[in-house]
Amino acid sequence: MRARPHKREPTIALINIVFLMLVFFMVAGTLNAPQDRPLTLVQTAEVEGRVPPDVLVINADGQMRIDGAVVGSVAAAYDRLPATAQVRLMPDRALSAAELVRVAAQLKILGAGRVMIVTERGLP
Repeated sequence: MRARPHKREPTIALINIVFLMLVFFMVAGTLNAPQDRPLTLVQTAEVEGRVPPDVLVINADGQMRIDGAVVGSVAAAYDRLPATAQVRLMPDRALSAAELVRVAAQLKILGAGRVMIVTERGLP
């Protein structure tokens, strides 16, 4: 019996591809010139966002506002909101969870089909 000659694998082509990829990433990583002086990015922590219309805003002390006007009770707030199946709440971060649940429960009793809490989206 004759032994079949083993085929050699083309490793040179693979080495060339890896080398070209290495060169590509080295060049692509240096396309942006470094900054000459230190750069300070804009900080938006102190920027106040706009409150969407028809949202019940609840401050940390429990005060409620709709479109900037103070309302005295959850029932009065519900009467000022548009007649939709959902109510959007925008609570202050310092508002207690018990108070938020109490307001949401009262809204459900008054007829709100869905109570949505508006929050800020954090950075991933």
